[in-house]
Amino acid sequence: MQTFVSSLFAGLLLVATGVSANEIPVAVAANFTAPFNRLAAEFEKDTGHKVVASFGSTGKFYAQIKNGAPFEILLAADDETPARLLKENAAVAGSAFSYAIGKLVLWSPKPGVVDAAGEVLKRGTFEHIALTNPRLAPYGAAAVETMKAMGVFDSLSPKFVTAETVIQAHQFISSGNSPLGFVALSQVLKDGQIEGSAWVVPANLYTPIRQDAVLLTPGKDKPGATALLKYLQGAKAQALIRTYGYELPK
Repeated sequence: MQTFVSSLFAGLLLVATGVSANEIPVAVAANFTAPFNRLAAEFEKDTGHKVVASFGSTGKFYAQIKNGAPFEILLAADDETPARLLKENAAVAGSAFSYAIGKLVLWSPKPGVVDAAGEVLKRGTFEHIALTNPRLAPYGAAAVETMKAMGVFDSLSPKFVTAETVIQAHQFISSGNSPLGFVALSQVLKDGQIEGSAWVVPANLYTPIRQDAVLLTPGKDKPGATALLKYLQGAKAQALIRTYGYELPK
């Protein structure tokens, strides 16, 4: 009898837990994959809510959201897409905020390929250079801006290997299909150090990559979604975001 009562109590506890915890479908910009996986784990541990994350390009997420994808939160790679969704009444008014400012890096997994001043771009002694599609991802647009600012865009454009996301761009480079390319700094940092060789592109060469979060219409009045957005703005989450090379908005 005692075993039955204990089992019944455990079952009721599980039901109660299921009622209080929400599954939160979140669309996350590909460059933020590593930090978000860690953030989500800490958030779940601290709150009991469950995060269901999808990672990809902000441009494709926009199309999916407009076509009825049931995401409750978008963590974009830019600030334009959340603003557009707000204007189109696909997101909750007043919910957008910048959660990170991204940094662009020219990177190779091999030492000595990329110099600390980016002069390798002017030499052009490589067969391919990878970057994200500038129409889909801000990091690709930032790469184009950088090359134009340096006066090398026209000479390098025949060598472009274009990826749909910064994750794919990183794969092109790490696999050796492209000896170097533009990715997010967060992708190549390990314990605060960059593996291989890299040039962290000066911020004055491209438009700041302000990455905004926004509560989408399906997340309205959902306690889990609201809790996650609040968590992202807390000191614990912000400290973690910094470790991945992002700056925080002032």
